[in-house]
Amino acid sequence: MDQATARRLLSEGAFFILLGVPEGTEFGIDLKSWNTGEKFRGVKMIPPGVHFIFYNSVSATTDDVAPRVGFFHNFKPGEVLVKKWSKVNEQISDEQVNESEIVSLKENLRALDGFLGPYPFDIAERWASLVGSITENLLGKLVPQCGQVRAALELQSCSDAERPRGAKRKKGEASEPSCSGIKNLSGCGELDLLPALKPIEGTELRLTKFPEKNYPEGSSPSEITQHSLDLTFVFETLLSQYSESTEIIGELEFCYICFLVGHSLEAFDQWKKLVTLFCSCDAAITKYRKLFDLFITVLEVHIKEIPEEFLADIVSNDNFVYVNLKKLFRSIHESNVDGQFKSKVVRFKNSLTTTFLWDFEHLDSDEDDEAPVIVET
Repeated sequence: MDQATARRLLSEGAFFILLGVPEGTEFGIDLKSWNTGEKFRGVKMIPPGVHFIFYNSVSATTDDVAPRVGFFHNFKPGEVLVKKWSKVNEQISDEQVNESEIVSLKENLRALDGFLGPYPFDIAERWASLVGSITENLLGKLVPQCGQVRAALELQSCSDAERPRGAKRKKGEASEPSCSGIKNLSGCGELDLLPALKPIEGTELRLTKFPEKNYPEGSSPSEITQHSLDLTFVFETLLSQYSESTEIIGELEFCYICFLVGHSLEAFDQWKKLVTLFCSCDAAITKYRKLFDLFITVLEVHIKEIPEEFLADIVSNDNFVYVNLKKLFRSIHESNVDGQFKSKVVRFKNSLTTTFLWDFEHLDSDEDDEAPVIVET
């Protein structure tokens, strides 16, 4: 980096000090990771803002690597965050560091300088584009109560009161979820023998819940059909759960970071649901034009950051990104939204075609599997 930037980050940048971390531990911040050396004590010159710190414990004897654990923190200018490693739990300790010890470390930052790695400034701009809508208020609502994002969801047995009882259901009625989201397997033959499990309380991501139905109570059959084709009702129901409408974009970014860096499949599922929702709301495009403009900006960044091997997996799995974007582009093309936004979408569409050879031509015609089915009665 240039000298002016270096001086600014030395004065304004934050510090993350980690004491007692074993040598060889995989440690990272944002989009970079390393294996710690003998002298490692943390990171300096961290740009103010939201960052994601993560680590994987590594066995000293077998080189086995534990599932990734991480946490978000909104660093203030010049802040010094101090954490200690727990040898018993082989992870960063939840216990607060003594204030006098923190003061002592702050007073001796110059002596610690040689033990602190500089923040990888080459990723700063990329990282900023990934967390632009994540606020401290939103983090307080979404992160697990334990404060840690875990790649491997921790499960425990349900209590006897929570176990499914195999109650008879009406014909056509779907099974109810039990044990905090684990499906009720009653009536599924051999699956009944599986133990009933639920996430350990406080460890699961607190993601915004989608409504159980795609339509409001009292809807007529024709209205139910309309709400199933256009998910604007679901979109507005979700928006009502946020303090600000842009927090839905913040949650999209939060889930993407938890998946891309934190390796959370739970977050990836929510990211897919939010992407699909944005691409299935014809009536909302004009009403929430600024949100959809921001969505296009964020999704373009996300697609660029997806690792090639994972993008290949998405393509082989019917490529839900392509399928949903084709629906969105068609809806925007047919909407009354302003020409500036339509031009932005065309540029995005052309960029995807050039990069991935995705065909978005003939948006005004239905694919064979999307065309309406006429049933004679």
